[in-house]
Amino acid sequence: MVVGYSTYLSLVEDLVRDKTIYSFGMTQEVERCSLALRLAGEGRVVTLVSSGDPGIYGMAGLVLELARKHPVDDIEILPGITAISACAARVGAPLMHDFAVISLSDLLTPWNVIEERLECAARGDFVIALYNPRSKKRTEHIERAVQIIRRHRSPTTPVAVVTSAFRKGETIILTELDDVAAHPVSMLSVVIVGNSQTRREGNYLVTPRGYDRKYEEVVE
Repeated sequence: MVVGYSTYLSLVEDLVRDKTIYSFGMTQEVERCSLALRLAGEGRVVTLVSSGDPGIYGMAGLVLELARKHPVDDIEILPGITAISACAARVGAPLMHDFAVISLSDLLTPWNVIEERLECAARGDFVIALYNPRSKKRTEHIERAVQIIRRHRSPTTPVAVVTSAFRKGETIILTELDDVAAHPVSMLSVVIVGNSQTRREGNYLVTPRGYDRKYEEVVE
C-alpha cells in the first residue's frame, strides 16, 4: 500500500501502478501520516511517499511524532536527495563550505523566528539556501529575506535560483543578490545565496573551502 500527496505520487507513478494508492491533497500531512500508521498497525506493508529526503522538511518527523498514538512494530526511513543537494549539483559547488537551509514559509514557523534565523545565518557568513521562497499568498517574503541578508552581503553576491531541479520544466538562473526578486521564483524554487567567498566560474558557482590556502599547488 502506498500513501502520499498527489503531486509526489505522480512522480513515481510507474513504480506504484500495481499498488493500492491513498492520495491526499496539500496541507493534509497529518491525515496521510495517520492513515499510513493505522494501516501499518493492521499488519500491512505501507510506503509513505515524501519528496526529497523524508527527514529534511519531509514526513519522517511527523510520522515518528504520531507513532506515539499509532504504535507500529517497525518504521524504516529511507534517505533521498533533498532539494538543496539537487539544486546545488545543477549549479556547481556552492555548498563546499558551511551553509544554512531556511524555509520562508510561515505556515508552521512564525515570521519573526524566520527573520532571526536569516539574520544569524547572514551575519555568520553561511551560504544560505532558501526553501519555499514565494507562493501566491506570500509574495513579499523573498524580498524581505534579501533585505535582511543585504545587511551583511555585497549586492553583487552570486545567487542561483533553481526551479524543479531534475524534473520537467527545470529552470536555472544565475544572478546577483540585488536582482533575485526580479526573477521568477516559486514554491518549486530553491534560492542559493553565496557567502562572501562564493564566486562564479562560467556557468557554475563555487564556494572555496580553503584548499587554495592550504595546498597552493593544487589550484595553481
